[in-house]
Amino acid sequence: MARRAFYSFHYQPDNFRAAQVRNMGVIEGNITVTDNDWEAVKKGGDASIQKWIDDQLYGKSVAIILIGSSTAGRKWINYEIKTAWNTGKGVMGIYIQSLRDADGKQAHQGANPFSDLNVGGTSLSSIVKAYAPPYSDSRQVYGYIKENLSDWIEEAVEIRAKYGSG
Repeated sequence: MARRAFYSFHYQPDNFRAAQVRNMGVIEGNITVTDNDWEAVKKGGDASIQKWIDDQLYGKSVAIILIGSSTAGRKWINYEIKTAWNTGKGVMGIYIQSLRDADGKQAHQGANPFSDLNVGGTSLSSIVKAYAPPYSDSRQVYGYIKENLSDWIEEAVEIRAKYGSG
């Protein structure tokens, strides 16, 4: 079955890293919003942002949380995770701090964004997998993610299926 992905990430520090993953060509992903379009969405307030996220999640089979140094605990990332889970989508994370940004810099590993979210009293971090590439070299990290992404997605969908419909 062809999978379609929604990519969630903290835009300002991680958009360049996220673009690397999204452009791997492994799976069809959501369309990037331009800075100008995002400003227009934000001007509409929380309801506008929620609608935009909901529209982006529609028809996707998995939400891939690209975990940077400051992803965990962000209001809209949490909303994306909860909404994806509650609508029956696979949910997974990939630590991307070792991919280089536009300035060639790497970041420190951030906290697991699933740790503070619960499903039926169980921490989502004990259900959802967050993959940490075992390399520090950006090229090796990229290759590792590209090589494994399809399998990780299928595993996320299978894990979610064990918990029934949203």
